[in-house]
Amino acid sequence: MSAKVVLYTDGACKGNPGPGGWGVVLRYGDACKTLHGGEAQTTNNRMELMAAIRGLSALKRACEVELYTDSQYVRKGITEWMKGWKRNGWKTAAKKPVKNEDLWRALDEEVARHRINWHWVKGHSGDPDNELADELANRGVSELSGA
Repeated sequence: MSAKVVLYTDGACKGNPGPGGWGVVLRYGDACKTLHGGEAQTTNNRMELMAAIRGLSALKRACEVELYTDSQYVRKGITEWMKGWKRNGWKTAAKKPVKNEDLWRALDEEVARHRINWHWVKGHSGDPDNELADELANRGVSELSGA
């Protein structure tokens, strides 16, 4: 596992639920690739998860990844909560079904392929790649409406 990749991910939603988008900035050495997409009826949390899934799935081989997200939901979910959810049959500590289980499972599969350091970055605080990921996520929303 020698490739070191930096990923910035972000999600956006106009209404919650409503039309949403996700964006990814992928950096490897001097190369930069951006990805974005959207869904007509979704939530912000689903778009945050989708950004991480799509960013990791874009990697063609196992990598060392520095993943930056402005979503505490994603960062804490993967680093703190998921172990308990899996142990409890995808139920929360309150014995309720985990919301967005389908995407958490998909993210878990992608995470298993890589060695990832998860970082939280404050959104809209001037970090250039976080701002670009946000712009891409909003582009995903805009393209749904043809704006």
